[in-house]
Amino acid sequence: HVQLVESGGGSVQTGGSLALSCVAAKLTYSSNCMGWFRQAPGKEREGVAAILLRGDDTAYADAVKGRFTISRDNDKNTLYLQMNSLKPEDTAMYYCAATSRREWWRWHDSTWYDYWGQGTQVTVS
Repeated sequence: HVQLVESGGGSVQTGGSLALSCVAAKLTYSSNCMGWFRQAPGKEREGVAAILLRGDDTAYADAVKGRFTISRDNDKNTLYLQMNSLKPEDTAMYYCAATSRREWWRWHDSTWYDYWGQGTQVTVS
């Protein structure tokens, strides 16, 4: 059972930066992809970015392209999300997720993921 723990959230002013981390305990060889999602109050959870655990493939939501960067350190079993030029509309609870599934085109689909962290709050004002 994969356990995911996010950290790095906080409050920042518009235009600022934050770096999120997600440590994956017991990440298995079968795990294929990890992603970041966010959910604002009253809104559906949406995919922000995803990365394959082997290879260089990444994907981003249009709303964050050019501002956010997803990366990973497989040796440390850690996923990162560098968030720059933050906007008030980026305010949300951010979750990391992992899956062993292979349909990469579904990276933004929350039902595609098997494991979730508890989330870390990001507030931009």
